[in-house]
Amino acid sequence: MSKIKYFAVFAFLFSSIYIFAGDTLRIVAVGDIMMGTSYPDRSFLPANNDAYSLFANVKSIFEKGNIVFGNLEGALTDSHENVKSCSNPSICYAFAMPTEFGKALKKAGFNLMNIANNHTGDFGDAGKQSTVSTLKNNKIHFAGLVSCPTDTFTIDGVKYGFVGFAPNTGTVSVNDINAAESIVRQLAKTCDIVIVSMHAGAEGTKYQHVTRSSETFLGENRGNVYQFAHRMIDAGADVILGHGPHVSRAIEIYKDRFIAYSMGNFLTYSRVNVSGVSGLAPIYTLEIDKTGKFLRATLTSTRQEKGKPVIIDNNKQVLEVIKNLTFSDFPDMKDKIVFGQNGEITYKK
Repeated sequence: MSKIKYFAVFAFLFSSIYIFAGDTLRIVAVGDIMMGTSYPDRSFLPANNDAYSLFANVKSIFEKGNIVFGNLEGALTDSHENVKSCSNPSICYAFAMPTEFGKALKKAGFNLMNIANNHTGDFGDAGKQSTVSTLKNNKIHFAGLVSCPTDTFTIDGVKYGFVGFAPNTGTVSVNDINAAESIVRQLAKTCDIVIVSMHAGAEGTKYQHVTRSSETFLGENRGNVYQFAHRMIDAGADVILGHGPHVSRAIEIYKDRFIAYSMGNFLTYSRVNVSGVSGLAPIYTLEIDKTGKFLRATLTSTRQEKGKPVIIDNNKQVLEVIKNLTFSDFPDMKDKIVFGQNGEITYKK
């Protein structure tokens, strides 16, 4: 073969690889983030207020994402005024992350946050406004409150739509499925990729399974995560990112779209139980095409110890947990989802 032909073949292969890479979007997603709290006192904050150090072991993974998502479990506020009333302090906590911790989120690589959850309102409307202002000041996209239900933004020529749902007062309701469908349909009309966050499901190690029915916890309807996820995809969502149970749950591929039913406690520095399975969480690096179709993913296993930074778990414990839950809760996925030993996730119809 002549040099000219060799060059032509090389140029074709290079351009094919370039086009493929350009058409692949990467979404890095984690669950609950609570970087310590100044309430009831500052002993629950990391040393020297160094919140960024809590992410240092995993920052290199975040750098791979077009989108880096997390659930902000608490308020970014420097004031303890308007703290919520707790009738039973043993099961009721208020999380106040200093506003300067917003810089740590940005430095770690986050550019998208869910603020629809049961702790965003821990310090009332003033705490919500402080959270919103802090995220805006750090150029981090967010949504999930009735006052800011959705967000749309463009990165590298791709327009994303984002909405967060929860069962809590002041958030976009996860229990009003008809209204939720309407929101998602509207986003799908104008956006290339629609990402849905759901803070739903009962809490604790007893609630690792997806039940396919409404879940109640402490007298509150926490939603039917299975029904909700499927109907959001039917309405036009491309990725469903779940959290709320404080443990990891199964994944599912539905209509070529990725669902994480719960991503657990990713980085919850203090006042959150991280013993046993509660301290194990995934980092999902999703690869989708520009239509939202799932291509592949990598599950990086992490673990926490109380009062320490999140670390990569070389024993890959949560990988095995999620694999077992997936095949238990979704037996039809056994022949379709393949979990590799190093966390690779592939899908075959």
